[in-house]
Amino acid sequence: MIRTVHLRDIGVSALKGGRHQPWDQVLLQSDGPVGDRVFAVVDPDGGQVLKTVEHPSLLSCEARWDNGVLSVDIGGRQVAAEPEMSGEYLTLDYWGRASRMEVVNGPWAGEFSRLLGRSVALARSVVAGGVVFGASVTIATTSSLRRLARESGIAVDERRFRSTFTIDTGDAAAHVEDSWAGRELELGGARLLVKGGVPRCAVIDLDPDTGARGTSLLKTLAGYRLDAGEILFGVYAEVIRAGNVTRGDQARLPPTPATH
Repeated sequence: MIRTVHLRDIGVSALKGGRHQPWDQVLLQSDGPVGDRVFAVVDPDGGQVLKTVEHPSLLSCEARWDNGVLSVDIGGRQVAAEPEMSGEYLTLDYWGRASRMEVVNGPWAGEFSRLLGRSVALARSVVAGGVVFGASVTIATTSSLRRLARESGIAVDERRFRSTFTIDTGDAAAHVEDSWAGRELELGGARLLVKGGVPRCAVIDLDPDTGARGTSLLKTLAGYRLDAGEILFGVYAEVIRAGNVTRGDQARLPPTPATH
């Protein structure tokens, strides 16, 4: 059993479905990484949070949320302002789950509507993690990425999996992270409880910069990672002790499973 490994990369996006951003450091709180998936593009009339797999051009949008200013590159146009909360609340469908959102006034809605060719709005989740599919943290490993690259015959950009953390597991076996389920993982100043595998969809076949379709990674992965109808890659985790996490930090596993 591998006990000590280290954190190679951190990735977040202030905009749900937007381009995954590399960070050197992130603060984990009980509800997840601070600044991750704070905003989302929504369809108020249809009552939905837009899904990346249905609107892949969202991946071309690079969002930064710093010191109260939201800056988004939308179709090559840089749109930056301080979000003005409208006081208009919506309950929207997000993968069959009700998500409470507040519409954000400002220049973004018009630009997103132009990009997508339909009328949309920008909204902020009322509760942190409101537009997160599963648990607040996802983890991938270099061992698993290496196997997928070997099976597919192409270089695999880890951003396709939009993981919060990519852990360098050295020469460990592929999908070693499966064995971490039920264990606590100390990562920098934070502690996580590792959960089950992350189900994957066609988003991993979208170019992480442009949203263009062009690989068959999901089909390849299904050939050896199909479990009860789900194609799994990486693991979910929950934050059980808040703290700062920095790229290069050690990840430490206890010798026996935690009891929760």
